[in-house]
Amino acid sequence: MIEEGSDLWNCAVQVERSDPERFATVMAAPVAARAVLFPIYAFNAEVSRAPWVTAEPMIAEMRLQWWRDVLDEIATGGPVRRHEVATPLAALLDKEACAVLDALIEARRADIERAPFGDEAALWAYLEATGGGLMTVSARALGEPYGRRAQAAGTALALANYLRAVPELEARGKLPLPDGRPEALRALAQRGLDLLQQARRAPGVSGTARAALMPASIAGAMLRRVRARPAHVADGTVMPPEAAVRWARLRASLRGGF
Repeated sequence: MIEEGSDLWNCAVQVERSDPERFATVMAAPVAARAVLFPIYAFNAEVSRAPWVTAEPMIAEMRLQWWRDVLDEIATGGPVRRHEVATPLAALLDKEACAVLDALIEARRADIERAPFGDEAALWAYLEATGGGLMTVSARALGEPYGRRAQAAGTALALANYLRAVPELEARGKLPLPDGRPEALRALAQRGLDLLQQARRAPGVSGTARAALMPASIAGAMLRRVRARPAHVADGTVMPPEAAVRWARLRASLRGGF
């Protein structure tokens, strides 16, 4: 039971408001996993929105730097500033996890710039650092020491979510894709599906750490839609119908992962 008004409660409220898909997977996870995942996902929400809440690049940089300073305080074992997300986060992360999340913040600096990624390799580096890094840290915090499955699955999910966000990014003045041709989108989707297969072949994740993989349950359905019809990206219809989403989550919960 999460106490209303507590830091964990506030983290949960923030995730519910800003990341409803991940919120749904956390609420389907074991209770013990929620106290771990909500602060990590709330951190991700804070960082991912920082480049978009202001039109001033310098202010966005300052917001990201604030979170880098938090991670440095946690990694060095010194006092950590009081904050409803930073405080519970400090109890979950070790030095290695802080380094992964610091790379996530660095990758998010690309969102401040409205220019497109220079090439496909730059886009994949961004996806690996953001979605892949987030899922790796989440699995690690739940007891999975290696994270190979989480890294691949998280990167595939990041691609699916990024393709889903293309219309909104364009509306905000961002040029999101280095190559938006249908054949390029099909190739991206196929590579994402290959990553999901790679993740499924990796050593299994046991116990509560499976909850960290649950957000990837809808990635396959999203990427298959793009592969079959790349116009879903421009149309803003990458996400499958709600019934398909619920079925994907149910099947993932029965499988114990995604």
